[in-house]
Amino acid sequence: MNLISRVLQEKRKNFKCALIPFVTAGYPSIEVTMDILFMLDKKGADIIELGIPYSDALADGPLIQNASKLALKNGVYIDQVLYLLSKIESKIDAPIIIFTYYNPILVRGLSRFIQEISKFGVKGLIIPDLPIEETDYVIHLCDDYELELILFVSPTSSKNRIKNIISKAPGCVYLVSSTGVTGIRESINSDISCLYNYINSKTNKLIMLGFGISSPTQISNILKSTLNIDGIVVGSAFTRILSSYSCHNSLEMMEELGSFCEKMKIAMI
Repeated sequence: MNLISRVLQEKRKNFKCALIPFVTAGYPSIEVTMDILFMLDKKGADIIELGIPYSDALADGPLIQNASKLALKNGVYIDQVLYLLSKIESKIDAPIIIFTYYNPILVRGLSRFIQEISKFGVKGLIIPDLPIEETDYVIHLCDDYELELILFVSPTSSKNRIKNIISKAPGCVYLVSSTGVTGIRESINSDISCLYNYINSKTNKLIMLGFGISSPTQISNILKSTLNIDGIVVGSAFTRILSSYSCHNSLEMMEELGSFCEKMKIAMI
């Protein structure tokens, strides 16, 4: 079992849930991203999802799209993300999942990309637009480098597609909580319980939940529900804090990010 699934499995064994913050690499800068990763690790993140900036981020909402746009404007691409990874390797406890789209991986070379991120300690990979027909080959390459490919299941997925996805998923699946893109929402789609129950009836694989989760109250409500979720991803809420500061290396910004991470972590208990 890969490290990502081991972390989630340990949470499941103890009737707990993993906190998985998402940040865009290079927003507002590579140096500040590095500080953010160290801070999130210190404040209790169990796993950290790191997004590689991309111009056509179709699964991302306005906040994260804008973060990607500004990171790209600052010249942050795969090489700069690899540099960032090289600086944090072995210095944080939370395993890193890379979130990126398929096109930049193909341009760089699939095998080369997987080898490079693995070299710098990455343990998971999410490719939201990866065609299901190509997952077997990508999983095979990831297995060679002890990486876990994490597959998406969304509310719009057909039952046949869901069965196909969960049969291929190496250890865990990412359950998209609502249709559309990422972003801050007032509430979680009430139909998600039906989708969760269907997945749970077909597999005992670990389940991460993401898209739209942005407050301690939402986390508490999820954990009090019938959903036995193993990990919760929070992205746009962290990005919103970053975007609210004109001075992006301010002490106040880092304090607010840290305080928010602590509150989300407490809600997991």
